[in-house]
Amino acid sequence: MADAESPMRQRVEEYVYKLQDNIVAAFEKLDPNAPAFKRDSWTRPQGGAGRSCVFAVPFPPEGAPPPQTVLEKGGVNVSVVHGMLPPPAIKQMRADHSSIPDITTAVPFFAAGLSLVIHPRNPHAPTVHANYRYFEITEEPTEEEKAAGKLGKVIAWWFGGGGDLTPSYLYEEDAVHFHKTIKAACDPHGADVYPTFKKWCDEYFFIPHRGEARGIGGIFFDDLCAEPHKRFADDAKRPRSADEIFAFVKTAGDAFVPSYVPILERRCRTPSTEADRRWQLLRRGRYVEFNLVYDRGTKFGLMTPGARVESILMSLPEVARWEYMSDLGTEAETREAQLMEVLKTPRAWV
Repeated sequence: MADAESPMRQRVEEYVYKLQDNIVAAFEKLDPNAPAFKRDSWTRPQGGAGRSCVFAVPFPPEGAPPPQTVLEKGGVNVSVVHGMLPPPAIKQMRADHSSIPDITTAVPFFAAGLSLVIHPRNPHAPTVHANYRYFEITEEPTEEEKAAGKLGKVIAWWFGGGGDLTPSYLYEEDAVHFHKTIKAACDPHGADVYPTFKKWCDEYFFIPHRGEARGIGGIFFDDLCAEPHKRFADDAKRPRSADEIFAFVKTAGDAFVPSYVPILERRCRTPSTEADRRWQLLRRGRYVEFNLVYDRGTKFGLMTPGARVESILMSLPEVARWEYMSDLGTEAETREAQLMEVLKTPRAWV
């Protein structure tokens, strides 16, 4: 078992697998009559392995009643991979990660993390996303180091992650609960953490061609390391060392179940109509647009040699909808318009 003296990559790997087990167990406990998550362990030929835990109901035969499960589709995936990072991937990452040196040749990398997306069946239960990750770049080890089983010197490392809530219908008490729980996880690690990461989330999960956010926010963070950070003032109260940042990531990860599962439990059986379902599918279309056009993680994953496409595109919903010039969400004083108002103008929930 990893301890405080173990290499960070070992400590992160152990944590994300434990967190995956806890999250999947919480969903299976909520809907015990539903099919269990499919556990799919895999290996990456270029180096590393992972485990995908995916929820999906088999497509029903013709004439069969629709499924009654709480979830429609979901995935809680862990990947722990290593290998050589090619120059094109380094070039793209340097634009967002100031801690990466100017490298023009392939270098060894290590990446470990958990990523999840949950799409509930009921239109009144919100979709949720979360991820927590660690990335490390090292020098090419010498022949002597290779022979001794040692790694090259770490030349760049950082943590990233976050999570956001994406409802089809706005319930203010749900939004407050989600943000209040996340803020409570952030606050012990510095007074500037939650407001900085909340603002970053509102800016990141934004669909420019629509002029609206993907959801009602949460937190987003990246490039957290010991170096100065462009999102924080030099004297900001925040985690700085690797141990402090890892402690924050664990607190944030442990907050996922209490931040989301009570909301899902409260909304998963709310009476709904076909009109509600239509709006839900339109909002899912927006989710797809963001993930395929703008999301950095999706782009990087597809560029990585040996990319596991099934896991990368797990975030997409099973069913979505696009309508030409849809009128939904444009009529004043409707519940759809109420949601659109906060998607266009982010709100402080706590």
